Amino acid sequence: MKLYFSPDACSLSPHIVLNELGLPFTLAKVDMKTKKTADGRDFLAINPKGYVPALELDNGQVLTEGPAVIQFLADLKPGKKLAPANGTFERARLQEWLNFISSELHKSYSPLFNPDMPEAAKTLLKEKLAQRYAFIAKTLDQQDFLLGAQFSVADAYLFVVTRWARQFDLDVKKRWPSLARFMERVDARASVKIALNAESQAKKAA
Repeated sequence: MKLYFSPDACSLSPHIVLNELGLPFTLAKVDMKTKKTADGRDFLAINPKGYVPALELDNGQVLTEGPAVIQFLADLKPGKKLAPANGTFERARLQEWLNFISSELHKSYSPLFNPDMPEAAKTLLKEKLAQRYAFIAKTLDQQDFLLGAQFSVADAYLFVVTRWARQFDLDVKKRWPSLARFMERVDARASVKIALNAESQAKKAA
C-alpha cells in the first residue's frame, strides 16, 4: 500500500493507524499547492479531489476520505481492535464519532488556515470549536478514549485535528484538562512518535 500525505495534514491519522497495525506501506509526499508528488507526478491523476489522504492499494485502487481510509485499514487486522466489528452498535458509535470529528472539528478548522478569512468569521469558528471540544471533554472526563478504555481510529483522528488548536489560540490544556491528558496519552504511543518523526523528516527534506 502507498499513503499519499502532506506533513501536518489530516493524512497523519491513517499514517498513525498503519503504524498501529504494523502493515507494510510506503509514503508519498504531496505538495498541496502544486498538486505534485515528491517524484513529480500529478496528484490530481491519483485523487481528482486534490487533497490527502489517498491510499493506493496493491491492486491499483485508490481510497480517499480519512474516516473511510482508517476504517478500511482497521478492518484489515480486526484483532488489533482499532474498530469494533461491522454490524455492531459499537461500530455505529465509532462512525458517530468519526462523523462528528469530520464535520464539527475538521471542517471548522479548514477555513482558519485561509489567510483571507475575515477575523470576525475566524472568531465565530473558534467559538464553535470550543463548544465542540467542551462536548468531547465531557466524554474524556469519564474515560481514556472516545470509545472507552480501548484506543480506536477515532482517537487517532481526534488527536490529529486537535494538534491544530495551538495554531489558533485554543488553549486545550487550560480549558479542557481531560482533552489535554488525552492528547498526551496518544502522543506517547509508539505509532504516533514514528509517524510524527517520519513526517518531520519529510518536511525538512522539502
